[in-house]
Amino acid sequence: MDDETITVNNVEYVRADKVSEKASLLDGLEYVIIRTKSAGVFSGYLKSKEGSEVKLLKARRLYQWYGSATLSQFAQVGTSKPSKCKFPVEVDSITLLGVIEIITVTAMAKNTIDEVPIWKA
Repeated sequence: MDDETITVNNVEYVRADKVSEKASLLDGLEYVIIRTKSAGVFSGYLKSKEGSEVKLLKARRLYQWYGSATLSQFAQVGTSKPSKCKFPVEVDSITLLGVIEIITVTAMAKNTIDEVPIWKA
């Protein structure tokens, strides 16, 4: 158990103040999770948005994640099982088309994303 969670009757609970604290900014850019129509899900710093086109910096594809029931929950609390997730290497920049969802990420969730080892096929 860490200082951000507590387990009661085999149910893990997250501190309320950790769920609402946003991830730190990079040169004023917000850290977000992006869902696209056909390219999948990504996390990174939101550089620009024009229509359904988004440019992310320091981005990772979130190929497969565990420990959160939905993507919205994942953006709030992250993963409780970083070793089971499959996130490839971070890229400096990516432009995504067909963006259908942008979710702000908390500091807690970003920390768990950073803990996921680089997945190699």
